[in-house]
Amino acid sequence: MTDTAAPAIRPAATILLLRDEPAFEVLMVKRHHQIDFASGALVFPGGKAHAGDHDPRWSGWCVGWDDIAADQRPLRIAAIREAYEEAAIIMGRHKDGAPFAGCDRAGDLREAIAADQHPFLDLIQELDIKLDLAALTVFARWITPPLMSKRFDTWFYVATATGEQLAACDERETVDAEWMAPAEALRLAASGERKVLFPTRMNLQLLAESASAEEASRRAAARKLVTVEPMLHDRPGGGVLVIQPDAGYGAVEEPLSAII
Repeated sequence: MTDTAAPAIRPAATILLLRDEPAFEVLMVKRHHQIDFASGALVFPGGKAHAGDHDPRWSGWCVGWDDIAADQRPLRIAAIREAYEEAAIIMGRHKDGAPFAGCDRAGDLREAIAADQHPFLDLIQELDIKLDLAALTVFARWITPPLMSKRFDTWFYVATATGEQLAACDERETVDAEWMAPAEALRLAASGERKVLFPTRMNLQLLAESASAEEASRRAAARKLVTVEPMLHDRPGGGVLVIQPDAGYGAVEEPLSAII
């Protein structure tokens, strides 16, 4: 008999970027169809944490560093980096507090940074801005169930976009970037027009309970964080994934056939 090692759980971070004009919307990107994970799916910008997210030099290049727990800092850096790599938006501020509005240099280095050929920190230092870690609020935390071939411990953050930068896909991992109302994204998922993963859909439903970016952030800050770990239950019609009833999503049973 050959023992198969369980896949390692890798830390990851995702950001729900929100805006209120022209309406309450969230930024979503469509994954490239050739990507091995979530290919073709409509997702929030996000991905695995990298070693560079833990660089101690970040302490001098982040807003809110001292007010955020040490284990949260690299995750928030990862979330902001992924939003830059996948959607061309940097949640940063100048020394005078003004939001970063984007520039050609940031656009020029995007591909190299996404390919780990240029440190993200070096770009931030060159631009002389600071990542706005304080702008992010914890929204949810999900751990991929053991039955999946790839497992992630994903932190979801919510933040309000400044409107200074235009979202643009990278044409490498993502092939589209668009703002949409949470209810519209849910409609597209329900109709089959777009592929939306189970955790993304659940968090869209939670987001849709708010009517503005400010309300979404306020509700997230007040909500008790329950780490969601979907569990497999057998039902007469087949296996389903069930999440904890106190996680804030209500009673949820997702057919396993819809996931794998």
